[in-house]
Amino acid sequence: MYVILLGPPGAGKGTQVTNVAEQLNLVQISTGDLFPEGCCPRTELGKLAQSYMKEGKLVPDEITVQWLVEQYENVGH
Repeated sequence: MYVILLGPPGAGKGTQVTNVAEQLNLVQISTGDLFPEGCCPRTELGKLAQSYMKEGKLVPDEITVQWLVEQYENVGH
């Protein structure tokens, strides 16, 4: 099961997703938490994502999705 919560900063997504993930026994993934914390230049993809962030730009969806797949492909299996 996948549950996706979308909304602007401060809308309460983090609060709600914590409750939903706990009640449904799901893994919580937050790209807002993932990149600053987990994006280090250990991999080429990490270096690429970091280059966007250093310029104050959003990391493109293609890079974000690829990063998520790499980080979480074995979660819940």
